[in-house]
Amino acid sequence: MKYLLSILLILSSLILNAQDVVGVYQMKSNSNDFELTRTLTLNSEGTFEYYNYRRIENGIPKETHIYGKGTWTQNKKVISFFTEASDLDDKFTLDFNNSKARFISKSPRDKSDRIIETAIQFYETDVSIAVGLKLIKD
Repeated sequence: MKYLLSILLILSSLILNAQDVVGVYQMKSNSNDFELTRTLTLNSEGTFEYYNYRRIENGIPKETHIYGKGTWTQNKKVISFFTEASDLDDKFTLDFNNSKARFISKSPRDKSDRIIETAIQFYETDVSIAVGLKLIKD
């Protein structure tokens, strides 16, 4: 009985940690001549989708859409991304293997008034448009 209770507590803490990370993260930049939106969706079953939209009024091409997908895992505050060969096709072209991001959130022990937005920041990746990218949770 004692072991069962311990296992249940450990499992519930792992599930609660993963639930904090699950969600939609975005970065938006807008002006008259330029628009950039990057969206990362982390699903509860351990999959992710990445979408990059860019519009440059005088650009060639004027608009670009780039996609990526795969699976993710969490180890404490580090989120690792994996893309299988089966995840890549004509639409989903970004390979997120070797990509890691830090999960940023305010500690429950921090009782100060400072505001820390929940976010994900890539610190290791081979995807050039994601290097150093910080996405804020919606």
